[in-house]
Amino acid sequence: MELQIIDKLLTVCKIRDVESADLSSDIYFIGKTDEEISLVCVTDSVPSETLEREDGWRAFRIKGTLDFSLVGILSKISKILADNDIGIFAVSTYNTDYILVKEENFKKALALLSDAGYSISQD
Repeated sequence: MELQIIDKLLTVCKIRDVESADLSSDIYFIGKTDEEISLVCVTDSVPSETLEREDGWRAFRIKGTLDFSLVGILSKISKILADNDIGIFAVSTYNTDYILVKEENFKKALALLSDAGYSISQD
């Protein structure tokens, strides 16, 4: 399975309303529940007024479109990283999964996944 590096610094933040997000950016994820609105975006595109923010994330995606019948793809990746004390922030889209890792753990995470048989490519 191929993992594709997203060559951007990312931020995870809480925002007051969706209108503050830069929806023209190449990458952003918005999650809204009855308790909060979360935004993952390129660090340079973080809204000026956030409720909370966590900078310093890097990401990769599982390359290609994943069939909904596939089982365990994200759990295998997260287990490899968890077994090596690397936390993740995962986001799924209709096509695939995106795994965010803190920048200081990114190279180690990619090396571990490469050693486990995943191929790594640039965005």
